[in-house]
Amino acid sequence: MTTHMPSLTLPTILFQQPAAAILLPVAIGTAIGFSTRPADTQKTYLALRQPPLRPPPWIFGPMWTLLYGLMGYAAHRAWTTGMGSSFDARKVMLTKQGATLYTIQLVLNFIWMPLFFRFQRPIEATVDIVALTGVTGYLTYVWGQVDEVAGWCLAPYLAWLGFATYLSAGAGYLNGWDFGGKERPKAEKGGNTKYVDEKAE
Repeated sequence: MTTHMPSLTLPTILFQQPAAAILLPVAIGTAIGFSTRPADTQKTYLALRQPPLRPPPWIFGPMWTLLYGLMGYAAHRAWTTGMGSSFDARKVMLTKQGATLYTIQLVLNFIWMPLFFRFQRPIEATVDIVALTGVTGYLTYVWGQVDEVAGWCLAPYLAWLGFATYLSAGAGYLNGWDFGGKERPKAEKGGNTKYVDEKAE
């Protein structure tokens, strides 16, 4: 069982201040999204063979912004609720333990996109997102014992991670776990929204 590890935990102020707690994941997630060059990312996404139910590329930006905001709010709420329960040693312990888990899941979250798109390493990206989903599931359980609202705020994120794991593993499998040399189609006038496997239909 993961315990509180200060060296692997974000500074306290990033949990105490609501604006900092919410803006941190949103800002870093947005920065990583832009650093991987959105146009190239979309072309790669469209060029890969995808499993059924894959969403259109435009949905990921708004979805992740919402989920990052919810996870940031959950972090603030769990921390202030748990650390305010100074007479309940168990809640304080769970709050601190969750803070470490939260920091670990942020790191796992932020490295997925570079692994999948920039470095085109689908095996490593899928291992990463499986680990991320597991850590987030445990985090939801831990912080849910501290504050029920915080747990529910993490529930949509956990559900999306389950779906994202399916997409990551599905794309890896359908493309032979090798994204090297995949066609990067130029967008047609008005935008190209077809996946590579739809173009033959």
